[in-house]
Amino acid sequence: MKNKHHILKIISLLTFLILVTNNLLAQTNTSQLILKGIVIDSVTHNKLSFVTIKMDNDKGETIMAGVTKEDGSFTFSLLNSLKYQIKILATGYEPKTFSVDLQKDSDLGLIKMKQQLNNLKEVAITGSKPIIRQKADRIVYDLQADPESKSNSVLGMMHKIPYISLDGNDNILLKGNSSFKVLINGRPSASVENNLNAILKSMPASTIERIEVITIPPSKYDGEGLAGIINIITFKKINNGYSGSINASENFPVGGPSLGGSFTAKSGKFVISAFGGASTGDNPQTNFTNSRLTFGTNPTSLSQKGFNKSTNKTAYFGTEMSFEVDSLHLLSAQLNMNGNRTNSHRSEISDLTGNASTIQAYNLLNDNKATGYGLDAAINYQIGFKAVKNRLLTFSYQFSDNQNNRDGHVAISEPVNFNSPDYTQNDRQKFNEHTFQVDFVTPVKKINIEAGVKGILRASRSDFGYNAFNQDTGQFETDPALSNQYTNNQNVFSAYNSYQANLGTWNINAGLRLEGTAIRADFTSTNTVADQNYINLLPSIAVNKNFSDRTSLNFGFSQRIRRPGINRLNPYIDRSNPNFESTGNPELRPVVVNDIHIGYGNNAKLSLNIGLDYSFMKNLDLQVVDFDPETQITRTSYANTGKSSNLGGNLSVSYPVSKVYNVSLNGNAIYLWLQGMADGIIVNNNRLMYSLSLSNGFHFNKGWEVNASLNVISRNPTGLQGYSNGFVGTAFSVNKELIKNKLVFAAQVKNPFNKYRNNTVHTFGPDFNQVYTAMDYYRSFGISLNYKFGGLNDGVNKSKRSIRNNDLAN
Repeated sequence: MKNKHHILKIISLLTFLILVTNNLLAQTNTSQLILKGIVIDSVTHNKLSFVTIKMDNDKGETIMAGVTKEDGSFTFSLLNSLKYQIKILATGYEPKTFSVDLQKDSDLGLIKMKQQLNNLKEVAITGSKPIIRQKADRIVYDLQADPESKSNSVLGMMHKIPYISLDGNDNILLKGNSSFKVLINGRPSASVENNLNAILKSMPASTIERIEVITIPPSKYDGEGLAGIINIITFKKINNGYSGSINASENFPVGGPSLGGSFTAKSGKFVISAFGGASTGDNPQTNFTNSRLTFGTNPTSLSQKGFNKSTNKTAYFGTEMSFEVDSLHLLSAQLNMNGNRTNSHRSEISDLTGNASTIQAYNLLNDNKATGYGLDAAINYQIGFKAVKNRLLTFSYQFSDNQNNRDGHVAISEPVNFNSPDYTQNDRQKFNEHTFQVDFVTPVKKINIEAGVKGILRASRSDFGYNAFNQDTGQFETDPALSNQYTNNQNVFSAYNSYQANLGTWNINAGLRLEGTAIRADFTSTNTVADQNYINLLPSIAVNKNFSDRTSLNFGFSQRIRRPGINRLNPYIDRSNPNFESTGNPELRPVVVNDIHIGYGNNAKLSLNIGLDYSFMKNLDLQVVDFDPETQITRTSYANTGKSSNLGGNLSVSYPVSKVYNVSLNGNAIYLWLQGMADGIIVNNNRLMYSLSLSNGFHFNKGWEVNASLNVISRNPTGLQGYSNGFVGTAFSVNKELIKNKLVFAAQVKNPFNKYRNNTVHTFGPDFNQVYTAMDYYRSFGISLNYKFGGLNDGVNKSKRSIRNNDLAN
């Protein structure tokens, strides 16, 4: 409790000092000569983002250059009273040049750009929308600009996004790491994170605007997630009117029908947007094998084999609303919901032998049903100030709730030296989270100062029941020794202060975040308590330099944290598989990573983005696997026993070879140094990891598009003592625009040359080797229809600060 009071005192003091400093600085904000404007399309009046603006003096020398923000606006400040020549350059538009005699602050208003006539042809590539954009702290991938999004899910598009790859089980890796934070429209969503793969697999990529990979998260974001943040943007700012899209698809033999859509509308001061969908996923029956060889005085061999099949149903819905009370007050709210249901069946034959004789054998039939749902709801109140434009104070609250229920029945037959009866397992898990946040933003000359405080109150509980069949009574009775109950409370209090400086073509974002964590977990079944309190100070800095030739350089450093989850803290021993046990460790401590990033971007005709990363961490909480020759049991637990570092690079290239053909490549390579203790012996699992995605797009007349892609994934470590096998995948798709800019038909085939793929995981230790292989369906077919609708007029207003943690444009 003392630590909690200390945390609150530090946060309160830091916040007070920040606000006082900001007020003092704001009072010194003197007038300065400013030139601003908004660049739009002369025909559609759409606002043009990332357009190059150059200012030349009377000698013809360029003294300032920059690009427009996402709303088409630009601002140059600290200018002298001179006559300037303004040059505006935008891909697909005629260059615009005019003179300005600047004697006072000036607003050029709406600057109209005329499209080049030779770019109006259907097959023109010169004026095409850039798919990838680089900013100081992130990479932005525009899904709407990628034709392949019309025939794929969001999960199916992830391999094309810089710094992201997928492992053999389609789990997302960010910079080779499975520890990252996921945001929906800039806001955390515990309900989505808990069911991420199923939701992204059922979400049509055509209904998503863009995905941001935040490699150096600013201090305003929570410190959780070692590798960084993936931000999924479901809609864009629109004008008065409405717009939307609907996508219907069918995939077989793996997958099934799905329906998804998005909608955004603005009428006066009210804005609403929504996205949602549902899908059914079918995984037909495939086989698996699990083998373990042990060494020593009495070597043994364990062989397990069987069949798996499952079906999954997923539905999701999200909406955002905002109402502009007046020019200084804005109310906004968000709601996200999702649910899923899974039925699975597994059969298994197990045989343990030693010295050419059977030690133990049994057959299992396992039927499982699982249901879950999640909800996030938030409200934000934003206050503006007449005295200083862009000074904002925002109060936010968010509630999250998740519930997951699992029921399984295991029938045992033909036992040999195995006395376990039939049994059922029932697991009831509940999680809720309350978040309170206050953010303050104020400009001081060319610096934007941000500060905020935040409190997250998390509570979770679980009731796991193991019920053994009693032959005498004919009933299933609870076995307390194999059942488990716990409650877990985790409270995180934080404060941040960051500074954004826009110095012409230089952008600098630097800040500090203070986070204090208090954990209290009561494990009823084992009479164990985990009581932890710790404080972390997390710095972040990102520097970006833009050049007039549309290239940029950036550099960044950040610290991130991963707190151990309840599954890793829980000391309960899972003995549901007689030959394997797993347990947690209530003494686990958090892990802090140090990450250094350097990037280069070129958004000319040749789109080129290169990134280099180096990160290192100590006291890494690793999964440790030990084998006990006396009991013939392999036991898995966790310990802060490891240290690791990795050096990696990412390359993303896109080039229009001709008006018909465009080629793009996304690849990354990481070398990992990983070391830890297992069974009292130092274990090293150093490994080179790489992935490559090559896409070939062909654009023909009358709305035809064809894409062929090649995906290569190397072996990936599964922990201190394991790795999964690599694989090669292919995909071919064709799109036909049935109604121009409205209706598109798409068909796709994945891996036509291989019906199945063996997904293999190797686990090793000083005295054992284990190999698990699951045969998965690899070949699949899909068709989809995507329809866009709507009509737009005027501009939109959005809350600039909320629990969404959305940062200002650099």
